[in-house]
Amino acid sequence: MIRWLAPVAAILLLWQGVVSITGLPPYILPSPLRVAAAVRDNAALLTSHALVTLGEIVVALVLGAVLGAATAVGLALSPPLRRITEPMLVLSQAIPVFALAPIFTLWFGYGMQSKIAVALIVVYFPVTASFLDALLRTPPPLLRLAGVMQARRWTRMRCVQIPAALPGLLSGLKIAAVYAPIGAVIGEWVGASRGLGYLMLLANGRARTDLMFAAVLLIAVIAVALHLATGWAARRVLERQER
Repeated sequence: MIRWLAPVAAILLLWQGVVSITGLPPYILPSPLRVAAAVRDNAALLTSHALVTLGEIVVALVLGAVLGAATAVGLALSPPLRRITEPMLVLSQAIPVFALAPIFTLWFGYGMQSKIAVALIVVYFPVTASFLDALLRTPPPLLRLAGVMQARRWTRMRCVQIPAALPGLLSGLKIAAVYAPIGAVIGEWVGASRGLGYLMLLANGRARTDLMFAAVLLIAVIAVALHLATGWAARRVLERQER
């Protein structure tokens, strides 16, 4: 956590320097102190909207982890299915999330479901790709040992490949934890009545640039916190596996 303080301090000093040197008006670029005051004065409002966005992100992360891991295991077990499905997975990422968000809003409405669906799309691919690559790169000596022991395909997957591929799965989750807030916020931009993305649009429409920056900073804090929490959980899992 301490190693994050120096970059954050450097960004704040640079930000304040730009404001002081250029003399930009607050409605264009508010100073860090003005944004901090907006956070203080609107703490309850920011917290209520942040909890909505955080709930969407957490649900998308859990669903993305489960679906991504299950997909990776299924594709690793079936090479023919993998050859058919892999291009479809890549193609799904070639479509901008902005293009999918209105479609999901049309399908699932303006509630949390459409935002979770957009965030799920963002989370699903890195988890699936990282875990699948790790499963296919299981050390050959372990596979030969399982073959000598005449392990069945699923037994080999469960007892050898999945434990060996856990670092890949956890790496994918760490990446997904950073990008999941992007999907949730984009979904809220398209259509919502709650959430930090909605609050940003509301503040922008009222020329409350300081409040808009406060919402942006809160989104960044959520992304960093999720990344650190996922990294901590990954270290605990790997330490337990090694023991």
